[in-house]
Amino acid sequence: MGFKTGDFPPVDPARLFELPYLERIKVLSRHWVEYGFGTPKMTHVIYLAKLLVVYVVGGLLISALTSGLNPLEFSSWWTEPIFYQKLILWTVFLEALGAGGSWGPLAGHFKPFTCGWRTYLKVDTIRQAPWKRVPLTGGDRRTGVDVLLYAAVIAVLLAGLLLPGTADADLTQLGFDAGRVMPAVAAVLAVLMVTLGLRDKVFFLQARGEQYLPAIIFFAAFPVVDMIVALKVLIVAVWFGAGFSKFGKHFSMVVPPMVSNTPWLPSKAVKRMHYKDFPRDLRPSYRGSLLAHVGGTFVEIVTPLVLLFTVNATVALLAAGVMVCFHLFITSTFPLAVPLEWNILFAFAAVFLFLGHPNWAGYGLGDMNPALLALTVVGVLFFPVLGNLRPDLVSFLPSMRQYAGNWASAMWAFAPGAEDRLDQHLVKPSEMTVKQLSALYGPEAAEVVMHQLLGWRAMHSQGRALNSIMINQLGADIDHYTLREAEFSTNCIIGFNFGDGHMHDARFIESLQRRCGFRPGEFVVVWIESQPVHRNHLRYQVIDAALGVVERGVYRAEDAVAEQPWLPNGPIAVDVQWRMRGYERVRYPKPATDREEVQR
Repeated sequence: MGFKTGDFPPVDPARLFELPYLERIKVLSRHWVEYGFGTPKMTHVIYLAKLLVVYVVGGLLISALTSGLNPLEFSSWWTEPIFYQKLILWTVFLEALGAGGSWGPLAGHFKPFTCGWRTYLKVDTIRQAPWKRVPLTGGDRRTGVDVLLYAAVIAVLLAGLLLPGTADADLTQLGFDAGRVMPAVAAVLAVLMVTLGLRDKVFFLQARGEQYLPAIIFFAAFPVVDMIVALKVLIVAVWFGAGFSKFGKHFSMVVPPMVSNTPWLPSKAVKRMHYKDFPRDLRPSYRGSLLAHVGGTFVEIVTPLVLLFTVNATVALLAAGVMVCFHLFITSTFPLAVPLEWNILFAFAAVFLFLGHPNWAGYGLGDMNPALLALTVVGVLFFPVLGNLRPDLVSFLPSMRQYAGNWASAMWAFAPGAEDRLDQHLVKPSEMTVKQLSALYGPEAAEVVMHQLLGWRAMHSQGRALNSIMINQLGADIDHYTLREAEFSTNCIIGFNFGDGHMHDARFIESLQRRCGFRPGEFVVVWIESQPVHRNHLRYQVIDAALGVVERGVYRAEDAVAEQPWLPNGPIAVDVQWRMRGYERVRYPKPATDREEVQR
């Protein structure tokens, strides 16, 4: 891998697409083991520059200077509550603009890198209300009202960042001189985020409202000590929820592909160690599972609980150090959703909350108002509990199931030429990913990259199932349909995706159909819901855009986990529980040999 050149699979693109689909997956999944996405090192340098210059330095200067603190004197600001408050507002500001997570090439945004504000400030882009029956949230078209609400959120965020702190007697008594963010500003921001979020769940999730909105509410309504303790409860809930979600059969399959994509790890031998028997068996090895569940599950469950309850300074220091290293490691692997700012914030939060305001110094659970503590615990646990029991009702982000491998996913299949309608008929922030890549690298290389994403998805449990169900639907036609990883395609239409298939569910496909008018069989979707914590199966849907949901069924998680990415034993078993009466997919003829002729 070079600084400016990527590491493409060692196969001629024209020959790659002469192979049957599952043979392509075999080539590309094996390539991923040793090279990951094959991204040029220059891309990682761009991410690091954004992270260090824009987020870290920018956040430090804005948070300190607007609060009357000296950014060059660490001791003057690292324990100040207003500094932490403004750092969270700075993070929300960047996320809301689309300059945080799901930014740039690793998230499928090649040109332009930033799509957030390009979506939310544009009338007629698709918006998605989280629930159908909330008054004044109907429809799927972004209106001038939505644009004004978004502009208001940005304006209030800037006000909270730039205005000096307001005096607080409790803070002064505790020895803090810079005050706090005006509670009225935080309250208005919370109301605006909820209002816009009820009209568009995508914005709410992009702003990471499931984690930052509770903090903003604490800023607005809680006394200082209660606010600090509530922030501890919140971050522990996030850590613990993520750790709990890693139990099960999915997470071990997440870590080896993540390690394979780590830019600072050039050793192919080390990458291969995380798989059972490369190149024959790409299931996780014992070492891969150990790293996943000791370095992930154990750390995220045990260490936060230690931080929440310990009154020993040495233990707190060690535990905070573990969490800092944990988040720095994740940052260094550049996961495809690129939640880099989030990880740096949480690394700092471990230090600020548990060392800057330790339990033994008056910031423990027993120092919080009991009624507020109970309300806080119930509030931060409600959606994680509901989301683990009923993942169909709650996004995996409010469910606190970040990067656990148990996520709703989908795969799209277009008849020849049908994908072009997305660019022809949709108002969106960018061209589809394949068009962006074609402008940079040419059409053949672009298709290779798009298939690399399918190879990556096939290394996860849902990928095996998506391919199995799609093969059941398309049969031999799968070799000449245009196949797409839905997360990255959705990115181009709504400007954001974070691995949550709820952003491109059946309602979203209906929105595409209303605008694009696909004929039966032209656009087929396989969609999988997350696994509930108390079930051993996952539910799936097959959607024909022109007809709606045409099939529902279930499959067992262990069947997907047991297979290889290229399904050498054939599709995994599924239990079809319902199928539209009389449905039979409309078949399309194979495309011409010349791929450019097909595009014309």
